[in-house]
Amino acid sequence: MMLREAVLKTLKQKQGHWVSGGALSQELGVSRTTVWKYIKSLQAEGYTVEASPKKGYRLTIRPDILSGLEVQPELNTTLFGREHYFYFKEMESTNDYAKILATRNYPEGTTVVAECQTAGRGRRGRAWFSLPGKGIYVSVILRPALPLNQLSRVTPAMAVAVADALHQLGLKPGIKWPNDILVNGRKIAGILTEAVTDMDGIEYIVVGIGVNVNYRLEDFPKEFRQSATSARIELKCTVPRLPLLQELLLRVEQRYQQMLTGGVAAIMEEFRRLSTVIGKDIVLDGLQGITSGRAIDIDNNGFLMVRDAEGNIHHVMSGEIFVKEPPEEQL
Repeated sequence: MMLREAVLKTLKQKQGHWVSGGALSQELGVSRTTVWKYIKSLQAEGYTVEASPKKGYRLTIRPDILSGLEVQPELNTTLFGREHYFYFKEMESTNDYAKILATRNYPEGTTVVAECQTAGRGRRGRAWFSLPGKGIYVSVILRPALPLNQLSRVTPAMAVAVADALHQLGLKPGIKWPNDILVNGRKIAGILTEAVTDMDGIEYIVVGIGVNVNYRLEDFPKEFRQSATSARIELKCTVPRLPLLQELLLRVEQRYQQMLTGGVAAIMEEFRRLSTVIGKDIVLDGLQGITSGRAIDIDNNGFLMVRDAEGNIHHVMSGEIFVKEPPEEQL
């Protein structure tokens, strides 16, 4: 354990109570000056640590940050986020940084978290709105031993995992195929899956997840206010991000392992149950152009099955869905 982590651990254990500077320096085997240096470092990160020449130090407020110092001690995963956890107050894109780490052979489970993204993005290069401290912006490296024809199963597994975590908050999420998580018809979270493959199979996958946690309606740009929501808006209260991220990483790891160990059918059953498009008339902008029809099912590879007006069934791997609104009844 690093010295700064040891100082914070002791302060957390006695949060609200004074801890002698002399006792801290003796326990850690360092000088009081060194202890003070780490206290100043914690204060700079947002921890409220009071200092008294006679009493020592007292931690009174822990900030709502997603650093490894906060996330890892109570993280219940076996791999994801445990050893390689990269935390940034601000960066361009967690996915881009995770891809750099993946090319440097960082192992499966390596996790990148940012408080703010300046160039966050979703599918098709769309910008992902990433205000500091308002959401969860996380990317995880996967290295599955899967054939290429099963790569499309990863996004449904991740979507179900995100829905699992949001359900624990008391929300009722749905999944808009293939990668948007909705609550009451508005987007609360999104997933960006980026894979690098070769002739032998999958080299690595980076899964990026963005969750709107404590956004207020006025925090969103005007063009998003009709289509976006957050946990705070839906629950009408501020939501602690730390336990939500810990739950999210656990659920992602669990669903990923389930996918790898023969549980694809169960994941896809849940994916279908949560679908907001099955049974709806849609317009699909996909790789093969525009397709109109009814979404009738999702197969076990995560492909959307669309029946067109001629009765032909299309198995669609990816695309943008627009649900047709039913015509208003004539009075």
